Amino acid sequence: MTSPPVPATSRAGRNLPVAAAVGVVLAALVLATIYTVKELFVALVVLVLAVAAHEFTTALRSTGAHVPLVPLVAGSTVMLISAYGSGMDALAAAYVLTITAVALARLPGPAVGLGRDVVIGVLVVTYLPLLAGFAMVMLAAPDGPDRIVVFILAVVMSDIGGYAAGVLFGKHKMAPKVSPKKSWEGFVGSVAGGAVATVFSVQLLLDGTWWQGLLIGVVAVLTATVGDLTESLLKRDLGVKDMGRLLPEHGGIMDRLDSLLPTAPVVALLLVAVVGT
Repeated sequence: MTSPPVPATSRAGRNLPVAAAVGVVLAALVLATIYTVKELFVALVVLVLAVAAHEFTTALRSTGAHVPLVPLVAGSTVMLISAYGSGMDALAAAYVLTITAVALARLPGPAVGLGRDVVIGVLVVTYLPLLAGFAMVMLAAPDGPDRIVVFILAVVMSDIGGYAAGVLFGKHKMAPKVSPKKSWEGFVGSVAGGAVATVFSVQLLLDGTWWQGLLIGVVAVLTATVGDLTESLLKRDLGVKDMGRLLPEHGGIMDRLDSLLPTAPVVALLLVAVVGT
């Protein structure tokens, strides 16, 4: 009797064909929406943030914290649509309203832990829809789809470069107590991947210069790395490996957003500063 085939896992413990297939599907969804009807991409992000909010609030319950999901998702939707339709001022106003709604929804619950839950609610609203709102502001520009591609490409190529370099050459651990698989060699690969991607994409898509692309790429890699390490620390504190299981070999939606979210405002502001509006 023959034994079942062994999954094609890599040295880093991932089934690369499955992971790559999921990545291709996600990339196709992004490109198919931003370059056809921008509002479809807004709707996609609204859906993604709703799932991420569910994953995040569910994981936080293991600590005893309770963040009301309904006002969080409703407020996130308003924030994203407002950012796309009316820019930063509308995003800021919707942000305040969302925090207020989340706090008010928590008031009828137990008095124990009320302050903690309100503070965590503010952090969740800030981390998810506020940071994602910057991507909506980018999208609203006439060349918004190209800006979104530069932004996502920087993070994705940083991830790919870091993964490849880490698997092949990783020996010196960056933060072993937070993320045991992250290495300084992998970080160098991330910088190389992210920088090359933005040097070319900024010139080809936004008529920028090579140094503008290099600046954006290097800064994007830094924020993506910090975001990844921050979520790794959070997951370690919560005692979970992944925030969810929706995406095969990728974990949950939150596990894909950890680098994108903190990078969105940085790339959005840098593009305005060095390339223009």
